[in-house]
Amino acid sequence: MSAPTPSPGPRYRALLQLLRTAETLWNVSRLFFARWDLSPSQFNILNLLHDRPEGCTQIELSRLLIMHRSNVTGLVDRLEARGLVQRRDSAHDRRVYRVISTAAGKKLLQQILPRYYAAAEEVWGTLPARRANQLINELTRICANAEGVAGDGPMD
Repeated sequence: MSAPTPSPGPRYRALLQLLRTAETLWNVSRLFFARWDLSPSQFNILNLLHDRPEGCTQIELSRLLIMHRSNVTGLVDRLEARGLVQRRDSAHDRRVYRVISTAAGKKLLQQILPRYYAAAEEVWGTLPARRANQLINELTRICANAEGVAGDGPMD
């Protein structure tokens, strides 16, 4: 006789809801950024470069965005074709480029950010800032736990 299949508990249901929420936020952000003819990932690159006048290498961008370097190349190519970023030779390493935001990229980001921040506030609704900070801590722990589970290999 086989052991009964365990039923999912509240943590499993919370995980599913977290995944649904992430998917919904991604889809809504695609619609939000479409008015500027940007993808969420292209916006993320512009936003990351915003506080980095020295720019970033594509490897740094891939780490910060948690995406493969080849995907970053395509995103940077499209942004560069629109004149929003440019690649510059690195003063320290001639094998790599630094991606920097252009004046047009900075101007576009300045148009987007106030609306983006307002939309972020609207998404959170009446959730107090204190609770949002607690969520950040809890989600950071969950992320670390997930990385640990992934590092353990297949679950039996």
